[in-house]
This record gives sequence, structure tokens and C-alpha cells, in this order.
Amino acid sequence: MPTEQPMPEPGPGPGNIPRPVPVPYAPEGTPTGDPAHDPAEAPFLGLLATGAAAEEYERPVLRARAGGASAGRLAAVERAKLLALRVRAELEDRRRREAELSALYATAHDLAGLRDLDAVLRAIVRRARSLLGTEVAYLTLNDPSAGDTYMRVTDGSVSARFQQLRLGMGEGLGGLVAQTARPYVTDSYLHDERFRHTRTIDSGVQDEGLVAILGVPLMLGSGVIGVLFAADRRERVFEHGQIALLAAHAAHAAVALDTANLLAETRKTLTELEAANEIIRDRSAVIERASDVHDRLTELVLRGGGVQDVAGAVAEVLHGEVEFTEPGGAPAEALDRSRADGHAVRDGADWVAAVGAVGAGGEVLGALVLRGHPALDPVDQRTLERAAMVTSLLLLARRTAGEAEQRVRGELLDDLLNAADRDPRLLRERAVRVGADLDAPHVVLAARTDGPRPDDAHSHGTDRRRLRSAASHLAATRRGLAAERDGGAVLLLPLGPDDDPAHTARETAARLGAALHLPVTVGASAPVPAPAARPAAVADAYAEARRCREALGALGRAGQGAAAADFGFLGLLLADTRDVDGFVHRTLGAVTDYDARRGTELLRTLGAYFASGMSPARTKDALHVHVNTVAQRLDRVSRLLGPDWQTPARALEVQLALRLHQLSSAVAGDTGA
Repeated sequence: MPTEQPMPEPGPGPGNIPRPVPVPYAPEGTPTGDPAHDPAEAPFLGLLATGAAAEEYERPVLRARAGGASAGRLAAVERAKLLALRVRAELEDRRRREAELSALYATAHDLAGLRDLDAVLRAIVRRARSLLGTEVAYLTLNDPSAGDTYMRVTDGSVSARFQQLRLGMGEGLGGLVAQTARPYVTDSYLHDERFRHTRTIDSGVQDEGLVAILGVPLMLGSGVIGVLFAADRRERVFEHGQIALLAAHAAHAAVALDTANLLAETRKTLTELEAANEIIRDRSAVIERASDVHDRLTELVLRGGGVQDVAGAVAEVLHGEVEFTEPGGAPAEALDRSRADGHAVRDGADWVAAVGAVGAGGEVLGALVLRGHPALDPVDQRTLERAAMVTSLLLLARRTAGEAEQRVRGELLDDLLNAADRDPRLLRERAVRVGADLDAPHVVLAARTDGPRPDDAHSHGTDRRRLRSAASHLAATRRGLAAERDGGAVLLLPLGPDDDPAHTARETAARLGAALHLPVTVGASAPVPAPAARPAAVADAYAEARRCREALGALGRAGQGAAAADFGFLGLLLADTRDVDGFVHRTLGAVTDYDARRGTELLRTLGAYFASGMSPARTKDALHVHVNTVAQRLDRVSRLLGPDWQTPARALEVQLALRLHQLSSAVAGDTGA
């Protein structure tokens, strides 16, 4: 190729114009290596490509000044810097919007997969808190019948008062959102005069420690069904993008709520259709089954069959599961209805027929429960009722044969209560004859009827006889003893490895009450390890059981069963032993153990919380910590003690246990323990 020859240097003189020195060509915006001739935008393109921080964009300007650039060059670099910062801000804004859209897409996907209404509500609130990064989120739903809106779900809340708030339309920020169907936001709620403040709402907000609150409406069509909130316990300005993000989330949430409600209605409709189809399928075989069960029941009675034989025959004919239960084992409300009208009644998907209501002087001996037949044909219903009558006759016959054995059991229990010096060997021999084991742990129960009966001697005597009969029957089925005593009944029942006196008392009250159709109050003693070895312990246990029974009556809990442990602090007075340490450990053991393991101050926080009127805001002042620390500690206490520890009854128990723990700690410190 020919090479370019150098041109001669022009000399000075008229008409001779100096030629510019050639500059190597580079595309526009590409650095050439010469800062003085590089485009002004060149250094900023690299910063944009690497995602540098905003302060880095000032460096090219400083370098240009330091290099002695001309005023024009400096102005061009300054303009390039401002343009690059605008581009950077636009890119950041687009990245943020992309992240928000991704989060909304994920939220919509998650909500679409939920079907249970409560699960949908919890997911909505939890995701709202996550999207905006707030400390608390909550959701209220409108109550058209009451004309207000009420707290439905919270996430991050620790105040019981706040979680039970109701807001009238137009009251507070939430009531205003529900009324106007528009978002509202405040960076300091208690000092914001745009809302109608009420003492109830302000107290709840202050108790939770909330400061900045954002609320957006949940819309279905043109109507508002509730309000979704995001809140912080410090001042915070919610930007327009965050308001729009929460509003978009609320739109998805409203659709998910509507879908969950529609699915619930659809499930209900499908269940009803299935029940109707079941009736149609069974109609053709009803008469044949009725004839079959009549023949089977007649044969059972003639050959001396038992209760389980009757249940098995009915189950085979009706193609379902039939079970005979004691009075306390059947649904109480259904059993009462069946006893009242003498017919089998439906209880959910089951049918219940009372046994003994007619043939035993009004006493209910149990029930036949047919499971798996929600749509029972009327003929099959009468079949179940006839089976219940046959079962009643069989039980009454068996009861007559067992009355002699019950008298023997009552005499043995009377001897245990009255004669502390009885020979243990003779007691064991008598117990073996009635199938009892007096060397095993037992519990003593004191029972008494408390129904609204006429105040006459005849009615009272009838109740006592029926109670004695029902108690004797229950004791015989449990391989225990029963007797009439002090106007009521006393039972000595064995305790299994997993049984406890309180549960046995409640179960006994339910069974006796169902059998008599009257409230029966039952008190239980502490376990008696071996009644035959220490007969005197039975009398002491009976005295404790009577104290528990009288305490139930004094507390307005007639018809229930309880042991000393059920009365909390009062149980220390009712029991024969004063187990203060046991009461404190049952009430606060989970918290004290956690403090001991982790070195935390949950117990101290509990004391300050109650001393501050159960207000997290005042508690943090007493402890000199942040309100978030108080909230976190109280949340941990809820996990250890259970979510109901702030209810009035539990709160009283916790405060008494705290006081006893403080007193015992002080005594231990004084004695050097």
C-alpha cells in the first residue's frame, strides 16, 4: 500500500493558515486517554455502569478543577454530572419499582394459594408488615350491623387492649379511612388533629406505643369491607410510593378475602348436595333394613345378649359405626334433647339416642351414638330409637343384679372413712371380692346435686337416691367404691399413670350430671397412694374433697368439678398441704427457668409491666429501655405462659405468684440461702 508522505511545513507569511494537529478518532463518549479532550460524560458513564454511590459523582468535577480545566470544560463536566445523577436516580427508582412489583406478584401468588379465611387474613397482615418494614401491622373489618369497624388480626402487637379495639365510623385514623374509602397517614398519631380522637382509641394506641400509622381501605367493588394498617413505634414519614404499595397490596387482599368467602360457601353447598344424594341412595333399602334390625334385636333379647351386641347389630344393619357411651361421653346438648322428646336427634354428622330416659324414672344411663350418617332416614331413625330402648332394658336388668354388689362396695368405703384402725389385710380381702385394688393410688371425690329442684323433702330425697345410684354405677365401671354421705355421695376411684385428680373430678361431674339431668358439683382430693395401708388418709382426703366442693359452690361454679390445684392461690388454703413453691412453679416456672438458662430479665419485666398498669409505654420508662425491647420481652412471655396470660383471671394468678416469688427470694436472701 502506498504510504502517506509527510507534508512540508508551511512557512509564515500572508495567506498561510496553520493546519491543526490530527487527533485520533474515537466514537462519541469513548475516553481517548487524554482528559482534556475526553467527552465530559465519559467518567460518569463508568460510574453509572458500576452502580457507584452518589458522592462518587463529584470526583470527576474535582479532578477537572485540579487539572486546570477551562471554564467551558468545567461547565460541561458539571452538566454531565447533573445529567448522570438524574439517570442514576431514574435507574434507582425503576429498580425500586421492580422490587415492589415483584413483592406484589409474590404476595398475590401466595394469597391465591390460601383457602382458609383466617389463614388469608393472617397472611395479608404479615405480608403488609414485611412489605413496608414496619414494627406492627393490623387489619380491621367493618361490622354493618353495628355500624363500626373492629380489630380482626394483628402482627407484632403486644397490647391486649389494642387487640380488642372497635372504632366508630369517622373515629380515629381507621374510622376515617373506613368512612371515606381513602388512604390516610400520620407521622405522629396522638398529636395529629386531623382525626376525631376518642379516649378509647387513643388509650389503645398509646398502650401499644404506636406513633406513625398508615391506613388504606380494603375495597370490594365500590364498598369498603375493612382497613389495612402499617405502623411504627417511632415517628416516620411514609412516602407516596409506600402508600401506593400498601394500597396495591390491599387490592390483592380484598380479592383474596372475597375468594375465600366464596370457597367457604361453595364447600357448604357441596356438603348439602352430598347429603341429599345420600338420602336418595339409601331410600330403596330402608324398609329392608328396618325388618332386618327388628329380627336381630328380638333374637338378641331371647338369647341374653349384651349392650355391645345390640350396638353391633344396629351398626351392621345401618352400615355405620354405632357406639354405646356413658352419659358424660355423649354430647350434652344432644343428649338433653333426646331425653326430653324420647327420639334420636342429630348432632353434626352423628345421631344420638338417649338410653334409659323412659324406663329408668327419668335417669339417663347412657346413649347410642350412630356415626357416619349425617342424613338418617326416618325409618332408620326409629330403628336407632328401638335399639336404645332395648339397651335400656338390658342395663336396668344388669343394674338390679348389681345392687347387692354396690351395697358391699358402699360398706367397704364406709369402713375406710369411719374406722382408721381397720386391719389392712381384711380390707384388701374385701376389696378383691368386688374387684378393687386398694394398694394402687386412688382419689377421693365428694359429689352433691345443685339443681333448681322444688324445696321439699320428697324431691330432695329422690335426688339423693338417684345420685347414690349413679355414683355406685360409675364406681363399679371404674373398679372403685361409692357410698352416700353427708347429703351427697363419696367415691374412691383408682388413678391411672396419666390421670390427675382435677381431670377425674371434671369427668365425674359431667357423667353424674348427664345421668341425673341435674348439675352435680364434685370436689377431688390429692392422690391417696395406698388406701389399704393407711385407712386414715382416706378420711383426710374426703375432708379436702369436701372443701373443694364447697369452694366451687361459693365461687358460683355449681355443676363443675375441681381439685385444689384448679383454684390457684386459693388451692393453697383448700389442700391439706401448703405447697407455695409448687404454686409459684406452676404459674411462673417457664419464665424463671428461661431467665436462669438465658440470663434474661423476663421476670423483672413482668413485675414492671404489672406495676405500670400493663402499659408497655410506661414499662419502658420504669426499666429505662426502648419500647421495642419491652414488646419483644412480652412477646417471649406470651410464648412461655400462653396467649391468655393477660386475661383478668390469669393476670391475677401471675401477680400473686410474682409476689410470693419476691417474698420467698427475700426470705432466702435474709437467711443466706
